[in-house]
Amino acid sequence: MNPPNAEPPRISVIVPHFNDLANLDNCLTSLANQTIGQCTVEIIVADNDSPCGQDAVQSAIAGRARLVCVRERGAGPARNGGVAAAYGSLLAFTDSDCRPAPEWLAEGIAALSDYDFVGGRVEVSVADERRMTPTEAFEKVFAFDFETYINRKGFTGSGNLFVPRSIFEAVGGFGSSVSEDVDWSRRAIGQGYRLGYAPRAVVTHPARRDWAELRQKWLRINRETFELQKQSRGGRVRWLAKTMLLPASAIAHMPRVLRSRKLRTARERSGAVAVLFLCRVWRFGDALKLAISGLR
Repeated sequence: MNPPNAEPPRISVIVPHFNDLANLDNCLTSLANQTIGQCTVEIIVADNDSPCGQDAVQSAIAGRARLVCVRERGAGPARNGGVAAAYGSLLAFTDSDCRPAPEWLAEGIAALSDYDFVGGRVEVSVADERRMTPTEAFEKVFAFDFETYINRKGFTGSGNLFVPRSIFEAVGGFGSSVSEDVDWSRRAIGQGYRLGYAPRAVVTHPARRDWAELRQKWLRINRETFELQKQSRGGRVRWLAKTMLLPASAIAHMPRVLRSRKLRTARERSGAVAVLFLCRVWRFGDALKLAISGLR
């Protein structure tokens, strides 16, 4: 159903949100500054029943987007709820803690002329470039490598995704309690749709600042990935095999830190290396627990 007395928008931007009003405000400010014509765009904030309440979310939106409340928990269901309320024939997904560059929408939509669905580039920002924490330095090197995800691993993150609505509906919505972007991308590719990388469709995402934040990130990713892996034949065996390689992978990936142009000082590089080893060893232990629990 189209909005009454209005031309339907060509593009619907879906922004899932959960209790992060400051970042949501920054995201909406960035979306308001897109170079593409605003008359062709609608923005939908799919709020995942934030504890701060709908009035607070509506106040942060300040008329810049349409608010949809999605009570089923999870980023995947929130995105699906946003799509269900959308009017556009093209869908663009970003996250409330992302800041899209001014050309983000224009570049992402343009890339759909060459591919069926596309993912853009994600740049990692830090609170203070002169005083980068070890965790921020680690994230600068390793986080949100969408080019590798798309060109080598066959999926794109849903924080920077463009797809025609017709294809999204043919593939079906995002899953819940799994790595929803990996799952959705693989289902789309399995149906014959072509995934491409749009390096000029850029969003910025803040790095995790300390180990507590990074650990929380990997707690979620490990569980979502494990749930997805269990669904495939031999998935538990592959999970266990990858788990056993995690400690050694820190050694293999250390040169990536030492050669990275994203880090400038020896302190930043040594801090990133320390977090690399800490993260891989911790992930090994956590993933092993999941593998053992899955066999019971």
